[in-house]
Amino acid sequence: MSVPRPVTASLLAAGLGLALAACSRQPAADTAAAAEATATPRDTVAAAAAAAAEAVAPADPKQAMLDSMRRFKAARSWHARMETDGGPQGPMHNEMTFVAPDRYRMVMRMGNMEMEQVRIGNDLYMVMDGRSQKITMPPGSMDQWHDLAEKSQQTMTVEAQGREVVDGVPARKYLLRQTEPAPSEVTVWLGTDDLPLRARVVNRQQGRDLVTTIRYTRYNDPGLTVDAPR
Repeated sequence: MSVPRPVTASLLAAGLGLALAACSRQPAADTAAAAEATATPRDTVAAAAAAAAEAVAPADPKQAMLDSMRRFKAARSWHARMETDGGPQGPMHNEMTFVAPDRYRMVMRMGNMEMEQVRIGNDLYMVMDGRSQKITMPPGSMDQWHDLAEKSQQTMTVEAQGREVVDGVPARKYLLRQTEPAPSEVTVWLGTDDLPLRARVVNRQQGRDLVTTIRYTRYNDPGLTVDAPR
């Protein structure tokens, strides 16, 4: 099992590398009244909240995404579930927990294999088959990923794609196209707090499309912790 590169804010864009069933688009303006007449109360409230969020959203889609990336980078903690399809070794299921400023845990599952990677400061722990290995990384070893994230933000293009409801939460949908560090398309759904609820990353590896879907939860949750493996 290959170990993925550390997830950074570029995974929005793949702080972190995500098939997602298409969510129903909100009706166009000329059919909105008919849709509202048949909507459940929850749907109506979610649609109203989505419209309000869109009304205050930045007019420039790229600026909206840059603002979201800054908020994501400033989050004290979050949890992500990642499902990857299209790889040569089959589907991969990952979970990641991040706690600022420099702690993360990623659990990678593929077939019957499971690997855990924990990073605390410059210490990296690899756990597999019940055995743990500690590696001390040189200071600044994460800088290259931060640099890639910055470069991808400079070169990306962003297209607003309306609004949808994701897991009962109103969201604004954006399509990002990137050339750095490799050509890819990223669809991101931002919640009313401008943080990503879901992302779908498509890139090509070894002549095939690799699709990763990420679902983000538990932003700034003080209950999230990352400790060294025993």
